[in-house]
Amino acid sequence: MATTSDIRNGLCIRYNNDIYKITEFLHVKPGKGPAFVRTKLKSVTNGKVIDNTFPAGRKIEDVRVETHKFQYLYNDGEFYHFMNEQDYSQIRLLEAALDNPGLMKEGEIVTIIINSEDNMPLSVDLPASVILEVTHTEPGVKGNTATNATKPATVETGATVNVPLFINEGDKIKVETTKGTYQERIKE
Repeated sequence: MATTSDIRNGLCIRYNNDIYKITEFLHVKPGKGPAFVRTKLKSVTNGKVIDNTFPAGRKIEDVRVETHKFQYLYNDGEFYHFMNEQDYSQIRLLEAALDNPGLMKEGEIVTIIINSEDNMPLSVDLPASVILEVTHTEPGVKGNTATNATKPATVETGATVNVPLFINEGDKIKVETTKGTYQERIKE
């Protein structure tokens, strides 16, 4: 058993007869009244995100997990297929288990969190950022970097990312995977 002081991003807990992964948390100590922890929980079974507040010091049931490196192979429309790097075994997961599947390209190395009690995969953690090539966007204008205006761009995985106006087709960009936002243009 853990307490609210053990809460951190990525912790898997059992709550309301389901397993949730903590995606955001904030310890709050108001001037008047008891302390509490405000959290965002994502269900690893159906992908639903809920907000919850735990009183400080409350016991929570954590789930013992293992992390393994897997290589993303392909998507067959319904399932995403991954291969373990150590023993080459393959698993398949539904889209609900993935945080941002549109940013994964084939061959990408991801971390899969597995419940050590029943060996069921719980969630997939992408790297903090990925480098993707822009396949379609409106033509960019040279020198248009002064404003924060953006335009939609389609990347090689099929996802749409808002990028600055100076980005052109064929440019490689760095995308943050947690929010799916543009970070910078990569020059080669």
